[in-house]
Amino acid sequence: MSDKQKTIGSSVTISGTGLHTGQPGEMTFHSAPVNHGIKFRRTDIDSKPIIAADVNFVVNTARGTTLSKNGAKVFTIEHVLAAFMGLGIDNVLVDLNMEEIPIKDGSSKYFIKAIKDAGIVEQNAERKYLIIKEPIVYESPDKSVKLVIEAAKEFSVSVVIDYETDVLGKQEAVINDITEFENEIAPCRTFVFLHELEFLLSNDLIKGGDLNNAIVFVNRDVTQEELDDLAELFDKPKIKIKPNGILNNLDLIFQNEPARHKLLDVIGDLSLLGMPIKGRVTAYRPGHLANTEFAKIIRNNINNSHMLKQPPFDIYADPYYDVNDIKNILPHRPPFLLVDKVLKMSDNFIIALKNVSLNEPFFVGHFPDEPIMPGVLQVEAMAQAGGIFVLNQVEQPELYSTYFLKIDDVRFRAKVVPGDVLIFAIELTGPIKRGICSMHGKAYVGDKVVMEGLLVAQIIKNKEK
Repeated sequence: MSDKQKTIGSSVTISGTGLHTGQPGEMTFHSAPVNHGIKFRRTDIDSKPIIAADVNFVVNTARGTTLSKNGAKVFTIEHVLAAFMGLGIDNVLVDLNMEEIPIKDGSSKYFIKAIKDAGIVEQNAERKYLIIKEPIVYESPDKSVKLVIEAAKEFSVSVVIDYETDVLGKQEAVINDITEFENEIAPCRTFVFLHELEFLLSNDLIKGGDLNNAIVFVNRDVTQEELDDLAELFDKPKIKIKPNGILNNLDLIFQNEPARHKLLDVIGDLSLLGMPIKGRVTAYRPGHLANTEFAKIIRNNINNSHMLKQPPFDIYADPYYDVNDIKNILPHRPPFLLVDKVLKMSDNFIIALKNVSLNEPFFVGHFPDEPIMPGVLQVEAMAQAGGIFVLNQVEQPELYSTYFLKIDDVRFRAKVVPGDVLIFAIELTGPIKRGICSMHGKAYVGDKVVMEGLLVAQIIKNKEK
């Protein structure tokens, strides 16, 4: 799979009914720019609020995953998110004129088809990966639930379900490569036990429920009168129980279809981390609550141990800008010029380099017995790299200066010492408006984040030809 971000080629609309709300409506996928991520927009609300597919916005996991922000909600998002992740889609805006994703047949199949009908477009930006370097565990012993993710070169998922019922038994499903998702996992439908269905129906919790959008397993003795009542409720001529213990409305696509669907849910819920994963997931009796809590634990580990993939670069390749080019753009001069070269640059990001030498003048007085690069100079170096990027957005950059208005949420993660090669990766967080530019930057030594922060700068023309 390409390491470039992807979106869709054209807009595409899917109509249907929400499983729980019973609301009919439409969902439309739109292409989105790089670093946009997956976001939902409620077009049925006057303000058209947007909710990012982010685990921090999860508010409910009963019979599906629900996101909410500023009072607006989107229900049952996991199947469509799994489809995006399964096809490697990074950036899409999803318009909804209702509050729940259409259930269709309870799988991801129809969403996969819609995405492929729209076309998949490679974008001019590198994908960012969550690289798992050490095991992360979520466990709920009272519910016999456990999820683990471990280091691996690629993303894989193994799921085991065991509800201690004869009709379903113990099942396992595995996907070793995300490219298998379309054929092996996407068609697998949600399932429910008959006693759960009865409870949901009696409490009006599946207003859009139909025997065509879920596999119903019968795990108790059922009278013919009960079957006739179900047939009447769902407008079926007749319902009976097959020898394998499921109602006769549907046939299994795979013998382990329930386990495969649980694997689908795991992928959909973990996509709320906002980036593709390189790691091996093992899940025992997963569910939406466990999946999303697991994702939150992984997110916390991201923040604490910085497992994001370092941007790809070759420090020995011909630079985008060398130090002489940089001096033509920035007013800084040694010893206060703190960027040695620019490795890569596009319309939305810059990757720059600073070689940290023992000969730096600040080492003379900054802990001479333990030379450490001052944090304020790391920030200054990042600001200079950001300045190069911002000035690159205008014609005749030598006529402009960049002034930083704000630097927020700066975090220092590790010491920077002589001999380190400091890599700055800075990207736009929004469009440049009225000369104001907002950016997020990370500083790496090797594959470890040593510093990061948010930068806001203003471009001002202050020179003449």
